[in-house]
Amino acid sequence: MLSRIAESMFWIGRYVERAEDTARLLDVQTQVILEDANVDEAQTCRDLLLIMGIEPDDGATDLGIDVTAAVDMDQVLRLLAYDTLSPVSIAAAIGAARESARRAREILSVPLWEVINTTYLSIPSGRFDGMRPPYVFQWVRERAALINGTADATMTRDEGWQFLMLGRCIERADMTSRLIAATSLASGSVSQWAGTLRACGAYEAFLRTYRGRETERAAAEFLLLDRLFPRSVVFALNRAEQCLDEMEPGSTRAGFRDEAHRLLGRTRTELEYRSLADVVADLPEEMEQLQRTCAAATVAISRKYFAGAEAVAWKGVRQ
Repeated sequence: MLSRIAESMFWIGRYVERAEDTARLLDVQTQVILEDANVDEAQTCRDLLLIMGIEPDDGATDLGIDVTAAVDMDQVLRLLAYDTLSPVSIAAAIGAARESARRAREILSVPLWEVINTTYLSIPSGRFDGMRPPYVFQWVRERAALINGTADATMTRDEGWQFLMLGRCIERADMTSRLIAATSLASGSVSQWAGTLRACGAYEAFLRTYRGRETERAAAEFLLLDRLFPRSVVFALNRAEQCLDEMEPGSTRAGFRDEAHRLLGRTRTELEYRSLADVVADLPEEMEQLQRTCAAATVAISRKYFAGAEAVAWKGVRQ
């Protein structure tokens, strides 16, 4: 497969997942602010921006946000949802997914190209700007599900599919970690964890797994470590490793030939085999380390498989 095509497929997976998971993250945080009168809106918004990689000394003021001053949810929604010039917004992610799809047009099925293109056209037409919470979050999730479902139904399971899935899974692990960090930085009450589980579509599966027992620890464990739920961190990392195995059949007698595989496998193993108490002792720091691993794995994949530099413009990781 041409490296140009492989790179485009990888980033289609990442951008679509980024748009969906940013919508999930914003949905959780807006609900927290609306439902809990004791929540400090300005502090919650600053924490949310920091989790998404927007810091005062990283040019946040250039994007129209001064995170050292009082910040409200309207500003955050503009920056993270509607502003096409903001590199971390949902609108920008959808636009980038469409551009990547255009570069890989020759291998995409017609239905997949049409659903990506139709989703993008809602942005320049002004329809996307006209939607407000919580409807905009629902719309983004539905469009992402339609794109992913169309890909699942119409793509051959060849290298292009593996790169698409690899990008989706790395981004999913990264963004699930941000959801967990955002919840833990707030009060982390049972009701807030329940909201996070619902945003991930995990609430019913969680209740069945833990037989109705709702605790903060159980919710964190489910989203981090459950091997059967597709949005958990461990499931996503394991699926990313499987994609790398499919692209590099055969194994060496010692270690791994693929640096990305080594990084992802080590992180997954550390999560699975460390005690849960150690992991949840400082969830924001643990989740930030996971985000660094995802960024490093992306760099390793880019160096090995891609000729371009699409990842250079990627935002949202604190160095």
